[in-house]
Amino acid sequence: MWNFIVEISLLSGGLIPLMAVLLVVTIAVIIERLWFFNRVLSAGRAIEHDVQLVGYQRVDDLRAVAKHYTGTVQAAVLDTALATRAEDADAMDRQIDETVMWQVPKLDRFMWVLDTAVTLGPLLGLFGTIIGMIESFSVLGTSGTSNPTAVTGGIAHALVATAGGLFIAIIAIVFLNYFNKRLRLAMHQLELLKVMLINRLHGGGSEQHGKARGSRAAVAVASEPGKFARAG
Repeated sequence: MWNFIVEISLLSGGLIPLMAVLLVVTIAVIIERLWFFNRVLSAGRAIEHDVQLVGYQRVDDLRAVAKHYTGTVQAAVLDTALATRAEDADAMDRQIDETVMWQVPKLDRFMWVLDTAVTLGPLLGLFGTIIGMIESFSVLGTSGTSNPTAVTGGIAHALVATAGGLFIAIIAIVFLNYFNKRLRLAMHQLELLKVMLINRLHGGGSEQHGKARGSRAAVAVASEPGKFARAG
């Protein structure tokens, strides 16, 4: 088995080990992004639920929610809304938009690796196969024989590089599309949270209704302390 790996590595011009490194990096990014988006989206759903229970002008309840979810991506939006509550709704909207833009690099981190693997994997595989085919035909030319097995065997081994490159690309493109969907959901959560916060800090509503919803929010946050405190 080891001799076969060495043989196809030599036939591909040493590109097979490079493709193996690319595959390992791709899998590592996939695992990290799966863990990251699971935490971000779980925290987002929990925050949306808690903010829904907060009544209008209930600043203390919003502070409690923000403190409970400290460290999450969404907590930055809560902190910005509370810091700019004295300004008008348009100014708060712009400030929150700026905060959301600062969070985008966290959501988009390492996605370029998968995008690169989709393109680079097949190209490396094709390049390795071409090198292997050149080596096979050169052996036939220098041997002075017409043994087809000497050529077809080398070409078959060289095609392993193409298969490996396509395998990397298939894995990368599936998860790249999946994470792009997760990214859009996370951005939707941030936009929805922004609208909810502006409505609660600059919207209307009766005082009694606000107090009732604020009490439910305090109970909801206190019921499971720290559940998502380190999410995101």
